Amino acid sequence: MGGLLLVQPSGRAEPAEIESLEAETLELETLEAEAATPSPWRSTVELYGFAPLRTTGTTRVRGFEADVDLDLGDVLSALDWATYVRGSVERDRWGLLTDLSYVRLGASGARTGPGDRLTGKAEVSSSLGIYDLAVRYRFGEPEAAVAEKGSFSLIPYAGVRVIAADLDVDAQVQGTGPLGVMFEREGSFGRTWAQPLVGLQGSVFLTPRLRAFARADIGGFGLSGDQDLSGNAQVGVGYAIGNNTNLNLSWRYLGVKYRNDRNPSSGFSNYQNGIELGLKFFF
Repeated sequence: MGGLLLVQPSGRAEPAEIESLEAETLELETLEAEAATPSPWRSTVELYGFAPLRTTGTTRVRGFEADVDLDLGDVLSALDWATYVRGSVERDRWGLLTDLSYVRLGASGARTGPGDRLTGKAEVSSSLGIYDLAVRYRFGEPEAAVAEKGSFSLIPYAGVRVIAADLDVDAQVQGTGPLGVMFEREGSFGRTWAQPLVGLQGSVFLTPRLRAFARADIGGFGLSGDQDLSGNAQVGVGYAIGNNTNLNLSWRYLGVKYRNDRNPSSGFSNYQNGIELGLKFFF
């Protein structure tokens, strides 16, 4: 009677199984390392609105001047369009930032100087676009909606500011005969030009969700005309309403002054200060 031959398993894995297991382990370790290492790329987008409590300025067209002094109600009643957006992108500590704004106002009240036929009243229609693009470098911690108390960032930047301005001036004059008092076009000013730009912005966390921030910049330095200067100053607070979103409230001052070197000269000045409200997203 023949017996049965039993073969016991050796308990050892085949070489192919060992290689497959090692590959899976290496892939898992790589994924864990990538998850633990933050990406060097970061970006932000901020949608904001600027409400100037007071706007003053002068429009000068071939020697003729009209002065503007508007409160917030005057600005809102003349407002035809406004767009404001900021953004930044960063790899490690170097990056780019941009700030784009465009505002168009319909006819708003102004005053003129003395003249034989002028009543002293005028209307100014305007559009003003300010477009910044700059290279930035960050000191301190990465920008974020939430961070430890005391965390800060300080970011100097330098680049170019493009300003596009169009202004029309109508003066009220004393007509003759049945015409009486009426508005007549005194002139228009329009120009688009570029300015060198330097600035500094920074923030510090007062609590993990509340931060204070400020920025200031200056552009122009008189390089594109007889007078050519622009600047911003801003200080405010931001509060995290999520892990990647900030609600920002600040006071802001904006000034632009330009005059060409012709005789008679043309140009304008515009000074605004007021409240800015923004929603900033961190990616």
